[in-house]
Amino acid sequence: MEGYDSLDLRKSVYTLCSEHPELVDTLAELGFTEIVKPVMRTTVGKVMTIPKGAAMRSMDLAAIIEVLESRGYRIENDPREEKK
Repeated sequence: MEGYDSLDLRKSVYTLCSEHPELVDTLAELGFTEIVKPVMRTTVGKVMTIPKGAAMRSMDLAAIIEVLESRGYRIENDPREEKK
Protein backbone atom coordinates (compact mmCIF):
# COMPACT_ATOMS: atom_id res chain seq x y z
CA MET A 1 0.00 0.00 0.00
CA GLU A 2 1.46 3.34 -0.99
CA GLY A 3 0.62 6.26 1.26
CA TYR A 4 -2.55 6.12 3.28
CA ASP A 5 -6.05 4.99 2.43
CA SER A 6 -8.46 7.80 3.11
CA LEU A 7 -11.79 7.40 4.85
CA ASP A 8 -14.31 10.14 4.19
CA LEU A 9 -16.54 10.18 7.27
CA ARG A 10 -19.39 11.70 5.25
CA LYS A 11 -19.63 8.48 3.23
CA SER A 12 -21.94 5.68 4.32
CA VAL A 13 -20.60 2.66 6.15
CA TYR A 14 -21.71 0.58 3.15
CA THR A 15 -19.60 2.68 0.76
CA LEU A 16 -16.56 2.71 3.05
CA CYS A 17 -16.71 -1.06 3.55
CA SER A 18 -17.12 -1.57 -0.19
CA GLU A 19 -14.03 0.55 -0.83
CA HIS A 20 -12.09 -0.98 2.09
CA PRO A 21 -13.32 -4.53 2.82
CA GLU A 22 -10.82 -4.90 5.67
CA LEU A 23 -12.66 -2.09 7.46
CA VAL A 24 -15.51 -4.48 8.34
CA ASP A 25 -13.35 -6.33 10.87
CA THR A 26 -11.94 -3.12 12.30
CA LEU A 27 -15.39 -1.62 12.83
CA ALA A 28 -16.59 -4.86 14.43
CA GLU A 29 -13.62 -4.76 16.83
CA LEU A 30 -14.56 -1.18 17.72
CA GLY A 31 -18.07 -2.25 18.73
CA PHE A 32 -20.05 -2.01 15.51
CA THR A 33 -20.76 -5.75 15.74
CA GLU A 34 -23.72 -5.79 13.37
CA ILE A 35 -21.49 -4.63 10.51
CA VAL A 36 -20.26 -8.19 9.93
CA LYS A 37 -23.76 -9.16 8.75
CA PRO A 38 -24.01 -8.49 4.99
CA VAL A 39 -27.74 -7.71 5.26
CA MET A 40 -27.07 -4.98 7.84
CA ARG A 41 -24.29 -3.51 5.70
CA THR A 42 -26.48 -3.36 2.62
CA THR A 43 -29.52 -1.92 4.40
CA VAL A 44 -28.73 0.19 7.45
CA GLY A 45 -25.14 0.63 6.26
CA LYS A 46 -26.32 2.59 3.24
CA VAL A 47 -27.71 5.39 5.41
CA MET A 48 -25.36 5.14 8.39
CA THR A 49 -22.04 6.95 8.72
CA ILE A 50 -19.36 6.20 11.30
CA PRO A 51 -20.11 9.44 13.23
CA LYS A 52 -23.86 8.70 13.26
CA GLY A 53 -23.26 5.13 14.40
CA ALA A 54 -20.93 6.29 17.15
CA ALA A 55 -23.50 8.81 18.37
CA MET A 56 -26.30 6.20 18.34
CA ARG A 57 -24.17 3.83 20.41
CA SER A 58 -22.80 6.57 22.69
CA MET A 59 -19.28 5.73 21.55
CA ASP A 60 -16.35 8.14 21.62
CA LEU A 61 -15.82 9.21 18.01
CA ALA A 62 -12.37 10.58 18.80
CA ALA A 63 -11.27 7.16 20.08
CA ILE A 64 -12.67 5.47 16.97
CA ILE A 65 -10.80 7.90 14.73
CA GLU A 66 -7.58 7.33 16.68
CA VAL A 67 -7.83 3.57 16.09
CA LEU A 68 -8.55 4.09 12.39
CA GLU A 69 -5.57 6.42 12.08
CA SER A 70 -3.36 3.93 13.94
CA ARG A 71 -4.35 1.36 11.31
CA GLY A 72 -3.09 3.62 8.54
CA TYR A 73 -6.22 5.46 7.47
CA ARG A 74 -6.22 9.18 6.76
CA ILE A 75 -9.51 10.67 7.95
CA GLU A 76 -11.33 13.11 5.70
CA ASN A 77 -14.21 15.32 6.82
CA ASP A 78 -13.57 14.74 10.50
CA PRO A 79 -16.56 16.28 12.33
CA ARG A 80 -14.24 17.22 15.20
CA GLU A 81 -12.49 19.66 12.85
CA GLU A 82 -15.78 21.34 11.95
CA LYS A 83 -16.36 22.32 15.59
CA LYS A 84 -13.15 24.37 15.80
